[in-house]
Amino acid sequence: MKNIFYILFALIMLSCSKKNEEISPDSIYNVDTQWEQQDGKKVSFSDLKGKVLVTAMIFTSCKTACPRLTTEMRKITKKVGKVDSDDIQYVLITIDPKTDTPEVMKAYLKANKFDSEEWMFIRGNDNEIRELANVMAVKYKEISPIEFSHSNIINVYSKKGVLAFQKEGLNVDIDATVNEIKRQLEL
Repeated sequence: MKNIFYILFALIMLSCSKKNEEISPDSIYNVDTQWEQQDGKKVSFSDLKGKVLVTAMIFTSCKTACPRLTTEMRKITKKVGKVDSDDIQYVLITIDPKTDTPEVMKAYLKANKFDSEEWMFIRGNDNEIRELANVMAVKYKEISPIEFSHSNIINVYSKKGVLAFQKEGLNVDIDATVNEIKRQLEL
């Protein structure tokens, strides 16, 4: 009986050890706010621990850069190929939470054929989004009630949440981004 107790205790300790791993000071998992997903559920970045994260900040009513950034994300996804949703998460983050409600975000994902489990669209309040944008080195500014000027950045984070690669600009070769995602998936 004692042996069973010790075995169970050891298994419990081993299963908890990954969850309690030290988080690097520069990990995105340190952003501890709750974000609303396209389905209305809440998520934090620490919930995604252990996945390679590929992120971009956009807004759905954008008619210029965001559709091109979304197209690049689609091309990256195709080049990376099918990956288990336990290993990767593509995350779109809105900079316009007033317009981009869960229903709008869900429709955007569907319209762009981002309807697999690997895709998530999230929003927070203005302060949370500003904090995250600073962490991601994304600059944005509201220039009218329906328009924003913003950086066009795609970030790749390691499974530990540390920035591994950043692609800035539009119409930039995506092969380096794809290669880094594949490299991170292998680690």
